[in-house]
Parts: sequence; structure tokens; C-alpha cells
Amino acid sequence: MAGVQVVGVVDAVAAALRSAVLDGELSSGASVTEASVATRFEVARPSAKAAIEKLVADGLLVRSAHRSARVRSLDADAVLDVYATRRRIEEAALRELAASRAVPEAAADAQREIGEHLGGSSVDIVDPDMRFHSALVDAIGSERTSRAYAALVDEVRLCMVQVQGRRLVSVDAILAEHARILDHLAAGDADAAATELAGHLGRAGRRLADAMRA
Repeated sequence: MAGVQVVGVVDAVAAALRSAVLDGELSSGASVTEASVATRFEVARPSAKAAIEKLVADGLLVRSAHRSARVRSLDADAVLDVYATRRRIEEAALRELAASRAVPEAAADAQREIGEHLGGSSVDIVDPDMRFHSALVDAIGSERTSRAYAALVDEVRLCMVQVQGRRLVSVDAILAEHARILDHLAAGDADAAATELAGHLGRAGRRLADAMRA
């Protein structure tokens, strides 16, 4: 029973740390020590260490030999690779959906939530934006494709937090581009949907990469 409780504590601390990283509370390159985690969450050092190792395994934290863990820093080349990898998976999903003119309801729901933030560029849309894109992939009904895309999600969210935090893309533009993707799916136009997606992801990735280089 004690073992189950420890696992529960570790999972809870890891989830809270993940949120702190993905919400930008813990910035890129920030040190994450066992002592600081233990103090912050009022847990034992072994539980803090195990939670940190979970995030290291997920790629959100990095740890070199004999050094404390740090929040992973994505450079410009890594950002471009993340967005290119997303596009490959999402484009394949769009082509399958367009063949049956399928518009995922979960994507439409996320789109409506994004619409509540019109007029600005806010990290508040990161979650619904991520759900919009994940819904497109999940809608093809392939467990393995969804799992491959899910492996990117934390890195994608790191990028998206920086895009929105730097106000590189407006909510209005995101909403309009999403709407055109869904319209192309409803019309069964796979090429147009793929082209819209490439522009949508390409612009965000390039702007973030350029900002990092600057």
C-alpha cells in the first residue's frame, strides 16, 4: 500500500512540474533541483528525484552527469524540426479525413474555445490549439499514429507557449487558418487542406525560429 502511495505522490509532483514547464512558469534553461522540488511540493527527496526523472524521460528536462536537471532549451533548428515532424503526421491525417469529408467534432469544439480569445495573442489558447491539432490526428482512428503524435506533444507545447508568449501569431489568424482547414476537409479537398496546414505550421515555426536566432 505504501508503494502505491509513493507512486501516486511521484505522479502528482511530475504532473505539477510538467504544468509549470509548459505554462512557462519554469522558463527555458531553469534549474530544477531535487531540493527545490521537495521544498515546493512538501515531499521527500526520493519522490522529488523520481518526479524529475519522469520529466527527463519525457524530454522536458535534461540532466548531464553530476549536474542538476534543467528545463530543456529548444534552439531554432529543433523548433523547425518539431514543426516539420508535426506537419508530416498531420498532413497524412488530413488526407485521410478529406477522403471521407470528415470534420472531427473535437476539432470544431476546440475551435470554438479558441474563438473566445479573439483580439489578442495569448497562452490561453495553447490548450485548445493543441486539442484542435490532436483531434485531427486522433480522428483517423489509428492508435499507433496517435501514439507517435502524442510523443511530440510536450515539445509542441513548449514551442506553442513561446509562440504565444512572444505574440508571434494572432489568435485571429490562427482561428481563420483552422477554419479554412476544416472547410477544406468538409469539401473533400485534401490538397487545399494540406497546403493550408503547411502555411499555418510553417509560419509559426519560422517566426519562432527567427525570433530565437535574433
